[in-house]
Amino acid sequence: MKIKILLALCLIVFLSGCFNSGAFLSHNQTQVELSESNYEIIATNMSGEAKAGYILGLSWSLGGAATGTIALARVTGSGLLYKEALENLWMNYERDYGSVKGKKLALVNVRYDCESFNLVLYTECKVSVRADIVEFK
Repeated sequence: MKIKILLALCLIVFLSGCFNSGAFLSHNQTQVELSESNYEIIATNMSGEAKAGYILGLSWSLGGAATGTIALARVTGSGLLYKEALENLWMNYERDYGSVKGKKLALVNVRYDCESFNLVLYTECKVSVRADIVEFK
């Protein structure tokens, strides 16, 4: 009887909970001729981060490529970690270097890091993005 109750509770948590799995799988390629001076590195090591917290769950990360969570409910953050981390990076850029409007900017040397923090009742995912920014002339 106890096993049936435990299985039913696990099934309820699994079916009614949150499931978040993010992966940054986009790939863009820009052709740049390094012998021509048609670009300038205007910022190095710009960073941004985002995190989300959940109750009664488990988080995991696979290097910088993916992070995921299965939980009963999200209590902090939106769960759109890669999007928010990039938005935070651009916000930090604008704070330090001014508006991006009218500029031809690109992120290069982009690196993602993921962290997961697990306690019995609380779990948290964090995504950090770091990049250099170039401006094309």
